[in-house]
Amino acid sequence: MLILLVEDDLSLAKALQQALQKQGYAVNAVASGKAALHVVSIDAPDIVILDLGLPDMDGLTVLKAIREQSLELPVLLLTARSSLDDRISGLDSGADDYLAKPFEMTELFARLRVLERRLSTSKSAEIVIGDVALDINSGHVTVNGKELELSRREYMLLKSLMESAGRVLTRDTLETRLYSWGEEVSSNALEVHIHHLRKKLGAQFITTVRGVGYKVPQT
Repeated sequence: MLILLVEDDLSLAKALQQALQKQGYAVNAVASGKAALHVVSIDAPDIVILDLGLPDMDGLTVLKAIREQSLELPVLLLTARSSLDDRISGLDSGADDYLAKPFEMTELFARLRVLERRLSTSKSAEIVIGDVALDINSGHVTVNGKELELSRREYMLLKSLMESAGRVLTRDTLETRLYSWGEEVSSNALEVHIHHLRKKLGAQFITTVRGVGYKVPQT
């Protein structure tokens, strides 16, 4: 799950990024509305966490611009503006949820889980390819009916591949979904995850397209 964090308070942004990464999320952070809109336009994340108090433009303006690009992209607002009118303005402008500062990290995680479940309901609840079944709502993966234990990154890698069954996903695309900008990642990290998945799913399920990336069968 790739999150775009839009927050100009650098110390808060760093703390949020570290906390979310510990939960297994990939998090990219920007500090301005223009940067956020640029990222959304070229490589949309799964969820946006958007602070309303940005230095270059009002957060609601950013939100409305995001909605012009995508109606489905979940947006969670963070703000010190806690009045009822402010909350209504945010939701009316297209926000999916609203979290007033200060807040507990556990509440943020819970709100994100709700958005993840909401994302899942907009897609097929289960993806089945051969003997492998991935349930998006529960996060469970089974092979021949037997549930597998996967790390969060293994699950997100497999989900990305199965959602694009029959298509080749490049290394860069897959690494973008798994890791944050600037995150220290070993050169063979993706191959290690692929190796572990092949041990659990069978060596033939994930195909290497040499020099390009990886894919899983369409059926």
